[in-house]
Amino acid sequence: MVTAAPPSPPLPPPLALPLRTAVRHLGPNWYATVMGTAMVGTAGAALPVRPPGLRPACAALWALSLALLLALIAARALHWRHHPDQARAHLRDPATAPFYGCLAMALLAVGGGALTVGRDWIGTDAAVALGAALFATGTVVALAAAVGVPYLMAVRHAVRPGQASPVWLLPLVAPMVSAASGPLLVPHLPPGQPRQTLLFACLALFGLSLLGTLLMLPVVFGRLMTGGPLPLALTPALFLVLGPLGQSTTAVGTFADVAPGVVRGPDGRGLAVLAVLYGVPVMGFALLWLCLAAAHVVRARRQGMGFSMTWWAFTFVNGRSYSHPTSRTASSSITAPDEASSGAAVERLGSAR
Repeated sequence: MVTAAPPSPPLPPPLALPLRTAVRHLGPNWYATVMGTAMVGTAGAALPVRPPGLRPACAALWALSLALLLALIAARALHWRHHPDQARAHLRDPATAPFYGCLAMALLAVGGGALTVGRDWIGTDAAVALGAALFATGTVVALAAAVGVPYLMAVRHAVRPGQASPVWLLPLVAPMVSAASGPLLVPHLPPGQPRQTLLFACLALFGLSLLGTLLMLPVVFGRLMTGGPLPLALTPALFLVLGPLGQSTTAVGTFADVAPGVVRGPDGRGLAVLAVLYGVPVMGFALLWLCLAAAHVVRARRQGMGFSMTWWAFTFVNGRSYSHPTSRTASSSITAPDEASSGAAVERLGSAR
């Protein structure tokens, strides 16, 4: 009697198994690399001194950030498909869950970069379409992170005061990035109510993020004062505090730029006053925190701190601590009735950045 062996199951493609294994431990913290790359390119384009080749280099950084974003989104999709248990574990981990704010900020940083330097390569129309899509998606993700992560920390994570770190600010600063990026799209909307709606929505995002940060920052500072220095590998995260500080000054600056063409009367001029009365004191505190964070990093380096992924936080010095200069040229480009196209308006507003 001859017994036929059952057919063997088909073998997976040669790269399928290693790829599934490789993405198992891919966490949301990797989105921080996209955010850091995009913000350096955008900040470089805002420098008052523009040596030859600077803008192409900034555009190249933006293109790299876009490629990184697409690759990470694909990899994270594979992660959620093949390792949902690990993905849910990331949400339950108080050290990892706040990095979902980086997903929102990566989308927003790449979208804002498309309007400022990416248009050099892809054209204004494509840059506006890409910027608008990433702004809308990033804002939805930012709001979800700003609500969902603190909720999980309260009801699931059971965190203790000694665990507080600047990483907790990441989901709260994401709406502030939306608030600072949204005004770049204002010149591309029809005059009147659509522009006002977007501007006031950005103001609401500004308030949401600012008040949330004011609730969380004392917890972080209190842990630093009463619990001692952060672990060596986590010390660079102190620079994350510059995110809500610097980005909020950028936001009020962009409000002041676009307000004269959107809000009539004293309200528009009031936003210009706010940019100064808010931005100058906050930037003063940002400089204080910069010195404090730098002192902690020097101490940690002397004690043997080595390279780790937390070093991406150093990009916040370049990308999130510059204030947005109020540009009368940008404002006039929005209010001028004979403006040939909204692309010219955003080009001037982007150059002010």
